[in-house]
Amino acid sequence: MPIETFHFDIAEHLKTDEDIREFLKETAITGDASYFIHALNIATRAKGMTEIAKQTGVSRASLYKSLSDSGNPRFDTIIKIVNALGCKIAIA
Repeated sequence: MPIETFHFDIAEHLKTDEDIREFLKETAITGDASYFIHALNIATRAKGMTEIAKQTGVSRASLYKSLSDSGNPRFDTIIKIVNALGCKIAIA
């Protein structure tokens, strides 16, 4: 008998701004830039790609492209997205 599996999308479980902040903090700890970009993609989808696009002044298509696995967003784009998600980048 085959094992039944289900698609898991963490974006569906990031319900609050605090959830998003904690998720991004945990991924930033790894120090892996591509992992953090992937986490930004998830957080942006959780918050709403259209809403983040409006707040950042970046088109939805550009956001999808920048945050894709093959994307390479500029640092100013990352800052805009982080701010639109209600977070700040800090150096400790």
